[in-house]
Amino acid sequence: MLDVHKRLVPLLPRDEKYNPADQVKRSSKSVPAIIAEGSGRFCYMDNVRFCYDATGSLDQTLNQLIASRDLGYCPRPLYDDLRGQIEEIRRLLNGYITWLKTKKVGENEPEAKLIVHEVPLEYFLDIE
Repeated sequence: MLDVHKRLVPLLPRDEKYNPADQVKRSSKSVPAIIAEGSGRFCYMDNVRFCYDATGSLDQTLNQLIASRDLGYCPRPLYDDLRGQIEEIRRLLNGYITWLKTKKVGENEPEAKLIVHEVPLEYFLDIE
């Protein structure tokens, strides 16, 4: 997140309709914020769900990085460095998810036993 803010954002144009600088700043900030929010949950599966959300924000950051490279805003050495950081974060986050699932921290909390599912609806057409 820090390298995105300090090294990439200053290279991005400010005059585009949908500001890529704002988008990449928000997505890169949300990765650690979502992980932090999930770690405050008592149920391990809730924490895992937040980690999956964080991988989505990580992918949004990657998408903005690729777009910045393709549009000529991000030089190749910076792209390669940031892409490497993103892949390392993905590896660590996936390892953390695996650890959470294995350790099942909070599995005895009351909400850990709750199962949420949707009941399929039946649709009827009245065709005359």
